[in-house]
This record gives sequence, C-alpha cells and structure tokens, in this order.
Amino acid sequence: MTRRPVAWIVAVVLFGEALFFAAFNWFLGVVVDRQKMSLAGLDPEVMARASKIGGNVFGLYFALCALVALLVAVRDRQPAGLGRVLLISVAVVHGLLAAFAWGPIGPAVFLGLLVVLALIVLLLVSYDRAPRTPGRSGPGDGGGDAPVTPGPAPTTP
Repeated sequence: MTRRPVAWIVAVVLFGEALFFAAFNWFLGVVVDRQKMSLAGLDPEVMARASKIGGNVFGLYFALCALVALLVAVRDRQPAGLGRVLLISVAVVHGLLAAFAWGPIGPAVFLGLLVVLALIVLLLVSYDRAPRTPGRSGPGDGGGDAPVTPGPAPTTP
C-alpha cells in the first residue's frame, strides 16, 4: 500500500516546513531589530518580537501537524479527532499559502505548496476506509462466513 510512505513523507515535509518558518521569521525579526526598521510608525522592537513569536507559533503548529502525520505513519491507522482536524487545517493553510504565493514569490513555490497540499489530502483520503479482513464481519454485513439459508417464515397466531 502507499499509505505509510505518504504519511512518512508528509511528516518529514511538515517538520522541515516547521523549522523553515520558525527560522525564517526569526531571521526577519533580527533584521528588523538591527536595521531599526519601522512600518507606519510602529516600534521596531515590537515588530521584531512579534515576528519571532509569530514564527515560533506557526512553526509549532506545523510541528504538531507533522507529529500527527508521524503517528499515522507509525500506527498505520487513520487520524481521528483532533489529529484529523489538524491535518485538514494544515491542508487549508497550504492551499491559502499557495494561492498567495503565486504572485509575489512565483510559480515554483506555488507548485511546491500544491504538491504538499496533494500529499496531505492523499494522506487524509487514503485512510478513509479500513481494509476488510476476510472472515471478519462488521456491522450490517449480515453475519459471518457461513452462508445464510432462509428458514421457515415465522407464523403469527
């Protein structure tokens, strides 16, 4: 099956993105702080601190989503509850990032984000149904392995 390798790839990519976003925003905060840049009269120290905090929060969010993908890969089971919500939300974030990246950054980053989005969606939909094992019956199957033979109809007095 292709489910486990996709989960491993998604986990590795999301961990890489977590490190990238945290490091990049930290770098931007350092640049703003050293250059004493100001945007519309805002305090440069506040802007630098906000960039660092925002980058760390976003990096932790991606790391948490990567941890969910890692657990999916290790357990080989579909994500449930909060894990599924996190993976859906990170897919939406990648779609939005891809939409916003087209103009200012370029088509290469756009396509890269779409590939990650496709991998996350593939991870979510490939675990939708648990594989059926022969000899096991589930709810609504009509019983077990033995064929069902109709018996006499019940009579009512």
